[in-house]
Amino acid sequence: MGRYFNGTQISLANSAFHHAERLISDYFRVSAEKIRNHRYDVKTLAFLDKHEVKEGAFAHLCKYHYGKDEEPGAGGFHFYRICLQDDRILDAVERAHSFIKLSPLLLYIAAHELVHVVRFDNGEIDFEMSAAEQREEEEKVHGITRDVLQPSLKPELSLVLDCFSSRYQLGDIYA
Repeated sequence: MGRYFNGTQISLANSAFHHAERLISDYFRVSAEKIRNHRYDVKTLAFLDKHEVKEGAFAHLCKYHYGKDEEPGAGGFHFYRICLQDDRILDAVERAHSFIKLSPLLLYIAAHELVHVVRFDNGEIDFEMSAAEQREEEEKVHGITRDVLQPSLKPELSLVLDCFSSRYQLGDIYA
C-alpha cells in the first residue's frame, strides 16, 4: 500500500502548482488565465485510478477525451491529468536525508508537468510518441523547466535542479 500526502503536503502541492503557473506564464509571456485555459487537473495518489499509477516516476501525464466522439470538433474536448505519485515523492525526500526538501521538489515537478501540458496543448509535440521521442522530449522539458525556475532560484531549489541535471538523476542519489 502506498504512502499518501497528508493535508499539509497537499497544501504544499497546491501552492507549488499555483507558483508554477505564474512562472510558466512569465516564461511563455502569456497571461496566467491563458495558462489555466490549458485544460488540466492534478490528482494525488489517493485519488488516482489504477492505470494512472506509474512506478519509477514522481508524476506522469494522462490525456483524456470528453464529449462527442462522432467527429473531431463536434463539441468534445481533451484534458490532461497530472498524476502525482505521492509515495515516490515522499520516499525521495526521506531518502535524501533532508538535503532535498518537499516544497522545492514539488515546484520542480509542477513546473515540469505544466511545461509538458503547454507543449502538448500548443501542438509543439504529439502526446502519442515513440520511446525515443519521449526521451528527447524529457530532455527538452528538463531544460525548459530549468529556465522557467531561474527567477525562483534559491539554494534548496538549486539542489533539486542539480539532481535533475545530466550529471545526476534523483533516483541515483537517493537509491
